[in-house]
Amino acid sequence: LGDTWWSLLLAPPLAVLWARTAFVAHDAGHAQISGDRRTSRLIGLVHANLLLGMNEAWWNDKHVRHHANPNHVDKDPDVGVGALVWTQKQAAGREGFARWLARNQARLFFPMLLLEGIALKVYGFQFLRHQSARERAVSAVLMTAHLALYTTLLLTTLSPGRAVVFALLLHAVFGLHLGMAFAPNHKGMEMPDPDGDRWSHLQR
Repeated sequence: LGDTWWSLLLAPPLAVLWARTAFVAHDAGHAQISGDRRTSRLIGLVHANLLLGMNEAWWNDKHVRHHANPNHVDKDPDVGVGALVWTQKQAAGREGFARWLARNQARLFFPMLLLEGIALKVYGFQFLRHQSARERAVSAVLMTAHLALYTTLLLTTLSPGRAVVFALLLHAVFGLHLGMAFAPNHKGMEMPDPDGDRWSHLQR
C-alpha cells in the first residue's frame, strides 16, 4: 500500500497472524509438535524469538511453573502480584496508585491488555540475565534481529510517524487478542489455599 494511513488496516490481520505464531511457539514449548527436544526448541526459537521478539526461554520457564502449580499464589507466576492482583490478601497489601489500580482492575483489564504485546518483548529482554551465557547469546541475537528487521521493514515502507502508529496498533491488537484467548480459560478457576491441603497431581 505504500506510505499511506491505509496501511494501518494491515495491522489487525498481522496481529492475528502474530497470535497464531505465538500459539505455535506455545505448543513447541509443550513439546506437542515434535518428539525431538532440539527440534521443539528450534521451532520455539524461530517462532517466539525471531518472528515475535519474545524470549521463548522466559515463556517456558514461567509457563512450566504455571502448569506445575496452577493458580497457587506462592508458586504460579501467573497469579503473583504484578500489574493485577488475584486475591483479597494481595489487594490489601497495595498502596497509592497500585491500590487504585487493584480496585479498578476489572474495568481496566482490556485497556491494560493493549500493552501486553510490548510487555512480552520487555520481559523477554529482562530474562536474559537469568540465562546461561550461550543461551543468552542465542536469545539476544534472535530478538535483536527481530527488532532490526521489523524496524527496517516499517521505516522503508512508512514515514516515521506512521511507522510508530502502525507498530503501536499492531502490538495493541496483538496483546488484546492473546488476552482474549487466555483469559476465558483461567478466570474463575479455583485457587488453592497455600496454607491448606495440598492438591493432588490430578487436581493440579
